[in-house]
Amino acid sequence: MTEQQPYRVVSRHPGFELRRYPAHLVAEMQIQASFTRAPIEAFRPLAGYLGGANRARHPIGSAAPAMSAASGSEKIAMTAPVVQIEGERPGAYLIQFVMPATFTTATLPEPVDPRVRVRAIPQQLAAAMRFSGRWTERAFSQRATMLGRSVTAAGLQPTGAIRYARFDPPWKPWFLRRNEVVLPVVE
Repeated sequence: MTEQQPYRVVSRHPGFELRRYPAHLVAEMQIQASFTRAPIEAFRPLAGYLGGANRARHPIGSAAPAMSAASGSEKIAMTAPVVQIEGERPGAYLIQFVMPATFTTATLPEPVDPRVRVRAIPQQLAAAMRFSGRWTERAFSQRATMLGRSVTAAGLQPTGAIRYARFDPPWKPWFLRRNEVVLPVVE
């Protein structure tokens, strides 16, 4: 089973949960493409990094729940979700793979591909709305608008970019997929 990014539910509000996410690591890549194409184009370089395209030449995980290397290395599950964040200009997206909690900045290997960057994300308070369905820009955008309105109505102040989270592989039936929109808020 794929490791899920940990969080603690602080409170429940109409339309969303308020969550506290611990500090964590991501492997990320900037992509200039459409909403739908961006995660597809980022997948190969990011999955390559997880599969061993790193300075240590050891797999750290894979898009499948677990991967075992021929060298006998331990199976390490990739953490869900895959995150997509809108960039500063139209058509620019940041695609992130959340790294397993067992890694630290000292133990996570350096990527070989210069487009892939490893970064620490600090602890964060965020509002999250969960839904099932297709991975269309419209589906995520509608939920993002609803989340923003719900957060404001609850008296909270957004503090960062909305994140679109996909938890399941593309072959999972659309009606069973777990998706989320997540909006950081001021403490």
